[in-house]
Amino acid sequence: MKPHNVQMAFLKSWRRKRALEKTQIDAALWLRVIGRLRFLRGLTADELSRLRELAIVFLDEKELHGAGGLAIDDDICLSIAVQACLPILNLGMDAYEGWVGVVVYPDEFVIEREEMDENGVVHRFHEGVSGEAWDGGPVVLSWRDASSGSFAGYNVVIHEFAHKLAMSGADNEGFPLPHSDMDRARWQDALHAAFQRFTGQVDRGEPTIVDPYASEHPAEFFAVMSEMFFTASAVLARDWPELYAQLAAYYRQDPAGTLPPAA
Repeated sequence: MKPHNVQMAFLKSWRRKRALEKTQIDAALWLRVIGRLRFLRGLTADELSRLRELAIVFLDEKELHGAGGLAIDDDICLSIAVQACLPILNLGMDAYEGWVGVVVYPDEFVIEREEMDENGVVHRFHEGVSGEAWDGGPVVLSWRDASSGSFAGYNVVIHEFAHKLAMSGADNEGFPLPHSDMDRARWQDALHAAFQRFTGQVDRGEPTIVDPYASEHPAEFFAVMSEMFFTASAVLARDWPELYAQLAAYYRQDPAGTLPPAA
């Protein structure tokens, strides 16, 4: 490692240690926030402690701003931080490097889209959304949706922060790159096969508990299945075992507790 990089790593470590030493989360606030997030109930005491520390570092390094008249308070900050940090519980805060902003609206917000039709004509339209992640820019969230984080299979915070993880590197299809210690071929095969299977189900009009929006694009499939992985893990492990195993390897977590220790 170059001397400059060594110095930067030392300063980052020192800053995070200092944030943990100087910041205290009110016990009642902590219990209130995690009590609303039912998918956290499977975490051990050690995992909850590490999640709490990650949330402190997240709030020290990221900037949360209210929009649309929303006043940001401690409850909003901690709730978003906890949900954002769950996917990186065993990956670390460096997984979210390269950006700092989180913008929170009280409800759905409107963004302008562009879409090209088959004739090459670009159409501009406005769409109401509950979340948006910009490459190199902020994560934008609806607080009404973010505060409903205990709904099984749905979590806008995890969805958008999964996009942030994928934005650090993706393959030609749009799936995030696996970690260096993962089997890249197995990762790609599992995600590609699962995406093809799911789009086929949606195209045939088959009922599915997974949001059909996941069929729009591989990147959306990854984000939606990440929501399932953390908030409906037992269902995902049962219905999509190979995909679940690969997501467990990617996130380095096994929330359903279905994988052998060697995995």
